[in-house]
Amino acid sequence: MNSTLSSSTLALMAFLAAGNALAERADRDKPVHLEAARVTVDDAKHIHVFEGNVILTQGTLTIRTAKLVVTQDADGFQKGVATGGENGLARLRQKREGKDEWVEGEAERIEYDARSEKAEFFNRAYVKSGSDEVRGHYISYDGKTEQYLVTAAPGASPTSKEGRVTAIIQPKNAKSPTATAPR
Repeated sequence: MNSTLSSSTLALMAFLAAGNALAERADRDKPVHLEAARVTVDDAKHIHVFEGNVILTQGTLTIRTAKLVVTQDADGFQKGVATGGENGLARLRQKREGKDEWVEGEAERIEYDARSEKAEFFNRAYVKSGSDEVRGHYISYDGKTEQYLVTAAPGASPTSKEGRVTAIIQPKNAKSPTATAPR
């Protein structure tokens, strides 16, 4: 099991939607604590599956999901996919580097690809960084370019909640509220 955790650690840390630019760097050196009802490991195919009320913590990082699948390609790059959880949503939370702020995100499915440094939130997607927040059907964050893309549900009426993207962006000089308790 020790090799399972060590090979999965990079993907799980990289799994953060905020990417390396926002994540608390000290978390990388902290031990990973993982709880799940079931763990399946296929070392030959480089697939690790954690199922059943999965809770992963490493330093300030917490991921809560029903199922977490971590795969590794031939070049050693990893991809993490979290699906489901409380109310059908996978959730993550981590302290931002050098700030008294947190990054929080949730969606029915959250994917992170270490090769492309891209995080994607699918269906009922929400990301909050400090006091800024964005909500839509789909959210993509590119860690290399630090750019977001947020879209509404395809085919939804532009007058419906599903047909709109919402964002709250605070002025740069606004003070961030103190850290909030986990959701």
